[in-house]
Amino acid sequence: MPPTPPIDRRVVLRGLAAAVAALPTLGTAAAAPAAAAALGSWPVSTLEAFADTLVPGERRSSSDRAVAGAAPGPGAVQAGAIALLASPDLPLNPLLPGIAALLDARATAYAVSRLILLPLDRPPFVGLSFDHRTNLVAGLFQADDLDRAVWQLLAFLVGLAFDTAAHRHTAQALAEGHPGLVWTGFPPPDADGLWRYPSHSYGTALAEPHPATTPSGSPA
Repeated sequence: MPPTPPIDRRVVLRGLAAAVAALPTLGTAAAAPAAAAALGSWPVSTLEAFADTLVPGERRSSSDRAVAGAAPGPGAVQAGAIALLASPDLPLNPLLPGIAALLDARATAYAVSRLILLPLDRPPFVGLSFDHRTNLVAGLFQADDLDRAVWQLLAFLVGLAFDTAAHRHTAQALAEGHPGLVWTGFPPPDADGLWRYPSHSYGTALAEPHPATTPSGSPA
């Protein structure tokens, strides 16, 4: 197994946890493309491949290597997973090259153990087929994996990029056709930009409001 790249896992976990905590205050990704570009093409490609393994989508072009094209429609990459991870409003950007290097080291070890010949013109994780990427990522979430918490928090952020456009103002993201929100059928706001739900999502009220509930809907 190749040596694990130097990375302080406690720092990474703190950074990921802080990123999750900061999500409610996040609302714009205006500077994210520049921040992502500063990471370098290999770390971005590795992180894109990781995101695409979790929420796969169509290739962006015939030469796309990071996105495997394993599913129709948009995936996490098209939905802005890298923009979220690289957002200057989150403390993750300096940690992303190390996380990508750690993932590539795991991919190299996986390939060596299975006698898989990796191409030299792309990061190791990107060089794996989609099936092998999936097998590797599944192993990362096993209870005995040393870095399990890292991958869990990273996967949580990737999922939020697709499901909620966490790096964008929701109304603006919908107006601009955010791939994840459109694909999942997220409802648009009312004319004043606020969301109201006149009908219950389950078709019926699940419980009566507590009599001490405030007018805003908060518990007393």
